[in-house]
Amino acid sequence: MRRRFTVLATGSLLALALATGLTGCTPSPLVAGSAVAVAVTDPFTSANPDTSYGRSSQSNADAALLTSTGFGYTDASGSIVADDSFGTVRLLSRDPLEVRYTVNPGVDWSDGTPIDASDLLLAWAAGSGALNTPDFDDSAYVDAATGKYSAAFPAGVVFFDGSIGSGLEKATRMPVLGADGRSITVLYDSVIPNWRTVLEPGVPAHVLGQLALHAGPGDAAAAKAAVLTAIQKDDRSRLHAMAGVWNGAYELSSTPKDARLLVSSGPYSIAKISGGEVVLAANPKYSGNRRPGFQTVTLRVSPDPLETAKLLASGEVDIATPEPSAATAKAMSSIAGVTLTTGTEARYEHLDLQFSGGRHSTFDDERVRRAFLDVVPRRRLATRFGGGAGAKLLDSFVIRPGAKGYAQTIEKNGSDSFAATDVPAAMRLLRQAGVARPEVCILYDPSNPRRVGEFQLIQQSATQAGFVVTDCSSPDWEGLLGVAGSYDAALFAWDTTRLQPAAQASVFRSGAGLANYNHYRDAESDALIDQLARTDDPDGQTALLGRLDARIWASAYGVPLYAYPTLTAVDARVSGVTRSPLAGSVFWDAWAWRPAVPPTTG
Repeated sequence: MRRRFTVLATGSLLALALATGLTGCTPSPLVAGSAVAVAVTDPFTSANPDTSYGRSSQSNADAALLTSTGFGYTDASGSIVADDSFGTVRLLSRDPLEVRYTVNPGVDWSDGTPIDASDLLLAWAAGSGALNTPDFDDSAYVDAATGKYSAAFPAGVVFFDGSIGSGLEKATRMPVLGADGRSITVLYDSVIPNWRTVLEPGVPAHVLGQLALHAGPGDAAAAKAAVLTAIQKDDRSRLHAMAGVWNGAYELSSTPKDARLLVSSGPYSIAKISGGEVVLAANPKYSGNRRPGFQTVTLRVSPDPLETAKLLASGEVDIATPEPSAATAKAMSSIAGVTLTTGTEARYEHLDLQFSGGRHSTFDDERVRRAFLDVVPRRRLATRFGGGAGAKLLDSFVIRPGAKGYAQTIEKNGSDSFAATDVPAAMRLLRQAGVARPEVCILYDPSNPRRVGEFQLIQQSATQAGFVVTDCSSPDWEGLLGVAGSYDAALFAWDTTRLQPAAQASVFRSGAGLANYNHYRDAESDALIDQLARTDDPDGQTALLGRLDARIWASAYGVPLYAYPTLTAVDARVSGVTRSPLAGSVFWDAWAWRPAVPPTTG
């Protein structure tokens, strides 16, 4: 079965310290005729980023951030800002967890149709998987070359390819609709930390009803009613049709003929899609707190950093976040009117050791694991590949630098024991374990120069203590993660952009099949993860994360190496652009961008 939890991470993005957004009537900041263009690496491929295919491109997520809305959004510190301009969330019961979600009156889709309970119920159906046909495996229907579904599912099969792992999968019972038509009450099987914001309208119910059920053409209310009936009555035939459209209709490489596929709820709507760009236009129906300043935002695909520099110099793009390199920094720093800043992002590089099922069983013994970690040249790796002489080591598995509790956690989590190489200590541990010349075969991506260089540095350093480090690299390295007998250690990255509580269990819980690739098993970690999953207090979460982090370090799990460096170039024509390592991308608050110079009119 295809992996659905594609964004895996840990950190204090789990904190749900809700900062209430401003309300009230204020003048629109929109500047007529203004436009900003941003260079992006990935092409836009889907207007439904919640499917497996939709999650495969960062540009899909960037566009969705600006074209969708809900009960809250992430700020630069990784906390959730409650958006009371969209609606309210009321806790009815904590044990069992019961929550009522209500959309405010007057909150509409971009086509003027009200957002209401039908949209929330559809979001539940698609995100929870509660109505999916049990044990259905969709992998046989996936085109390996494209990642799209290659054929329709068998008649009667219901399978929403939603973002399982968000927390909605804990809501297995049918929600109850409120008499106001704008609220639903969701009963969860267990507490989830992100209950305030886990339910967000995605695909509009009235559009899905018209496209999949051919209900109410021109009559949004009738189409919504058809969707509600199909879900509440568990109509397998209609749900089959709905899931098919939800999964595949939004895969777009050009502007669709049917404009209903571009209906949005956020500050922007998609106006145009072409092979090289997607243009977002300010949504006149949006009435929330995140009202934008630019009339249009264009995402222009430019994967080559030096080509991106040329686009900046010519004024074809205003903002760029290319892969950092000395050549790129030099090219961009020479462009007049462009400000260049460096930083780190949510992805981090790490080395995992196989607790069991390794190619040579080398790391079944904790003493051998610790010995190997003693000779991993973390500082040299961070300096060479993580941003140069000023690069800092990443010293936590579960909290990102800059997040609440990071500084306090790394003071006592044991990471300082592995800050520098210690060959004599490694040799002593190997003697205690009674092993000589233990072999370590490392899995990594051979097409990635960063990984090739990391492997070589580790190999050279570990040899000094007697380790025999060999090459287990493979073009299919992702498919080999977790496969018994394939390797002893693995070099790869986690992306912590969209952190959910399920990530802790997915990565560090004993026996978790989703992303516990190195077969880590620890009863104390399991107990902490279980507590974390039941905690929605930010301070309590931070404390539990610190304890979990210390336990992972004490187990010689592996080592985090460094957060990926970033390079952000912004032309003087644009103001208000900021970047946070804890937010999704440079787009995290694009509605706050403003033209620094008024647009000219002809």
